[in-house]
Amino acid sequence: MKYKTLQFDCEQAAATITLNRPEKRNAISAEMITELLLAFDAAEASPARVVILTGAGKAFCAGMDLEELRAHEGQSLQENLEDARRMAKLFLGIYRFPKPVIAAVNGAALAGGCGLATLADFTLAAPEVKFGYTEVRIGFLPALVSIFLRRQIGEKRARDLLLSGRILDAAEALRLGLVTEVVPAGNLMACAREVAGILAAASLEAVARTKRLLVESEEAALQAEIELAIRASAEIRSTANFREGLSSFLEKRPPKWKRD
Repeated sequence: MKYKTLQFDCEQAAATITLNRPEKRNAISAEMITELLLAFDAAEASPARVVILTGAGKAFCAGMDLEELRAHEGQSLQENLEDARRMAKLFLGIYRFPKPVIAAVNGAALAGGCGLATLADFTLAAPEVKFGYTEVRIGFLPALVSIFLRRQIGEKRARDLLLSGRILDAAEALRLGLVTEVVPAGNLMACAREVAGILAAASLEAVARTKRLLVESEEAALQAEIELAIRASAEIRSTANFREGLSSFLEKRPPKWKRD
């Protein structure tokens, strides 16, 4: 099929999904979520044994499309819940994907984009890449990503990143365990294909069963946490501070937070 927000290329060893909204720094729109779900379905059905996820242009992914979010400010709680469920379906789909997923992080990975980058089984990053769970800076919640981040790096470190919304470089991301390897920008895709080749040499069934074992060991707890995160993510979108955060960011001015 033809995609509007991404590119899909499939070879014998690896299927490559490239986020392709460079003019928006590959921000995640509702259409992109739908197309990513379709692309991962296509990759699962294909002969490819590995998926490589990367971005077009200078950024990997700048997070949710804030202009689209502001356009939907008047949505009901039910509509916001449906939006949050679609995002949860994408994150869970990548987390549970039966084939190995390699994120080749070519540029900034922020907020939900940082979630996409670090959800992958292997995260390769260029040295110049900046990471950050920056949702609190615009009055939003890193609700869904928090579930996976705590499992990856522990609660104390997760609290540092989630509560501050601070930016970290690739070297620190490597130290924290968010990144598997830092490689020169010019070698990023070559390294991703090399890792894909190593993974493709293993038993596809054994790899899928190993991934399923890792996921199923915490399935009940994960489902409960996802439901809490969906509710929290939807509810904050009706608050004044969320609207102010969006407006201030898009208008390039400091936010004027409402105090209790």
